[in-house]
Amino acid sequence: MPAKSKAQQKAAGAALAAKRGDMKKSDLKGASKSMEKSMSETELHDMAATSRKGKPEHKSDS
Repeated sequence: MPAKSKAQQKAAGAALAAKRGDMKKSDLKGASKSMEKSMSETELHDMAATSRKGKPEHKSDS
C-alpha cells in the first residue's frame, strides 16, 4: 500500500525504524506510534519505500 503523502511516508519510515530497533519506540509520536503497533514490518516497508515525487506534503481531506 503506497503512501498518499510525504507526511505519511515519513511516519511509516519512523515506525519501521522503531519496529526494527533502530530507534526507541518511546520516541514515536502521533501517526507513527499507531502505525508501529498496527502494521507489519512488510507493510511499513512498502509504505516507507514510496517515492515522494509528486506527493503532497499532507493528504487533503477532500
